[in-house]
Amino acid sequence: MTAFTMYTTPWCGYCHRLKGQLDREGIPFEIVDIEQTPDAAQIVESANNGNQTVPTLVYSDGTAHTNPSLAQVKQKLEALAS
Repeated sequence: MTAFTMYTTPWCGYCHRLKGQLDREGIPFEIVDIEQTPDAAQIVESANNGNQTVPTLVYSDGTAHTNPSLAQVKQKLEALAS
């Protein structure tokens, strides 16, 4: 089970960077391309005041981070685990 979903696009450099960092750390997550999944674009817009800003991570508790650092993701995952 993953603790979050990363909403992304194929051309997003920030998304590629964060995905690589998460993969290196062995942190599991789901990835959704908002250009291929229209409903996902609406999720991103609702988390970002109407903007399709990626990467947007939506956690299992319903909260979201927009373009977070690896440290911010780890901190959130620790909080979810406790």
